[in-house]
Amino acid sequence: MVIVLKRTPRRNRKKTWERTRRLLRQRQRRILDRIAHRPGPPGDEPMMTATNIHYERGERVGGLAAGGLGALLLLARQIGWIRDLDHQLHLLKVHLPYHESDHVLNIAFNILAGGQRLEHIEWRRNDEVFLNALGAQRIPDPTTAGDFCRRFTETDVVTLMEVFNGVRCRVWAEQPAPFFQEAILDVDGTLVATDGECKQGIDIAYNGVWGYHPLLISLANTAEPLYLVNRSGNRPSHEQAAVYLDKAIELCRRAGFPTIFLRGDTDFTQTQHLDRWEEAGDLRFLFGMDAQPQLIQLAQQLPAESYSFLERPPRYAIKTVPRQRPERIKPEIVRQRRFETIHLLEEMVGEFDYRPLACQKSYRMIVVRKRLGIDKGSVRLREEVRYYFCLFRLSCGREILYA
Repeated sequence: MVIVLKRTPRRNRKKTWERTRRLLRQRQRRILDRIAHRPGPPGDEPMMTATNIHYERGERVGGLAAGGLGALLLLARQIGWIRDLDHQLHLLKVHLPYHESDHVLNIAFNILAGGQRLEHIEWRRNDEVFLNALGAQRIPDPTTAGDFCRRFTETDVVTLMEVFNGVRCRVWAEQPAPFFQEAILDVDGTLVATDGECKQGIDIAYNGVWGYHPLLISLANTAEPLYLVNRSGNRPSHEQAAVYLDKAIELCRRAGFPTIFLRGDTDFTQTQHLDRWEEAGDLRFLFGMDAQPQLIQLAQQLPAESYSFLERPPRYAIKTVPRQRPERIKPEIVRQRRFETIHLLEEMVGEFDYRPLACQKSYRMIVVRKRLGIDKGSVRLREEVRYYFCLFRLSCGREILYA
């Protein structure tokens, strides 16, 4: 399929879109009919039988693998992202000839077209069809793109993210009312390794890998990254998490979400901020807690009737019929070689009220008690009981939430 990009008069755009949608529906029906399973007699020849294949270079029509870039450029202009970026982000003293939006889009389109490094921009700028799709005479070369990236300070990076989030609010405003039922914010960190030795800010992480430790605040409803904070590899996971969680909370409030749900693992409990978030009234949270000795002691002191069997919902629903599972080879090899394995024997859930040291209020502590069997080969060595804790806001009902 060759995508031809050309300018259409405004009065004819509606007819053009209708014709395009009709063409796409026809092609979809044709391909579904073509790949439909129709049992028949065995064939004498293989399915792939093409012999007379010719390659021709079109004189007036060009093909582009990343054909959707033109549509993304139009979308960026329609939602006002290009205008806002050029008005709010000021890194260039003179636009000769590129603007800030040209540089940002140039790097983004390089990634979307399959590039993995700034050097791959050179492939894009030597592709005539790529330039025509963007309506550009030329685009910045890799060295110019690198110089643009080096102009960023921490304030400029925050400005760039705020431009994105400002446009998000306008796009979210077009969504139906159920979209704004609740905003679910996830916070997490990850280690990103690098083999460069001249990278500013790199450091060695706890696992011995050189790189960075970025912080990510995302909207789980749509999997959108709201804030991304780069940090050195040796920085703790929770560093600056509360600052950018507050920014994300304010963004969701500005967008019109009546309630906001914060989720994070044990590195992001932020106990010194829980009282402040609880007093806001529109926030609830679920954070993991390390299995510290005092928590384990409280869990062990719970009466037996306080625990109930934990029933986890299925990961997915089978739409057809269950398939017969093949024989599992890995467990048999593990058993023959007498490796130690851990088997889940029982999973119970309970709860109790708990007040962290940095808080003035008590919160609901959910405890999951797992009874595990440790095997070596075919011999049961021992059984262990392990506890997992989650801190949950008390005033949000008594349901069990799975983070």
